[in-house]
Amino acid sequence: MKIIETAIAGCVILESGVFGDDRGLFREWFKLGDLEAADLSFSVEQANFSVSSKNVVRGLHYSVAPRGQAKLVTCAQGTLDDVIFDIREGSPTFGQLVVVSLAADHGRSVLLPAGVAHGFCVTSETGALAYLLSSPYDAANELEIHPFDDEINVPWPLTGEAIMSPKDAAAPSWASRRAEGLVPTY
Repeated sequence: MKIIETAIAGCVILESGVFGDDRGLFREWFKLGDLEAADLSFSVEQANFSVSSKNVVRGLHYSVAPRGQAKLVTCAQGTLDDVIFDIREGSPTFGQLVVVSLAADHGRSVLLPAGVAHGFCVTSETGALAYLLSSPYDAANELEIHPFDDEINVPWPLTGEAIMSPKDAAAPSWASRRAEGLVPTY
């Protein structure tokens, strides 16, 4: 597995081999030993899977749970742009935005540290994202920032109108979350 640093502290891209033949493809997208060999730790407590249509925007979501919540994400079907935004007060990369293009037939995954905001936009007709989480979902501590916040200015790769959940469409701005003290610390 190849590990590529991003512009966000603790956020890395993982590249693994993709093996294809006339039956389809196979890839290992999570191997704890490879992470440990690179001095990266990640324990899995929950796995999630979402399927979305083209132009669906999910996020920007983050957790303020006391234990934090790191994520390992990969595209299991189609293509999508994965968005990571560092909202951790005190982080050396506070305010940095990273967009990683993911595709089911490529060997890329992203390891996100606890405390960053995460979202994605599907760029194929349908796309699926598989998530491994370091802590279970905790509704009271799961928050969102509006995905079209002008201060963040995410370059969503839309080819039509964004499709969002009512919760994401009504999400407050990053400035509002900061003013309320509802952002993680580094």
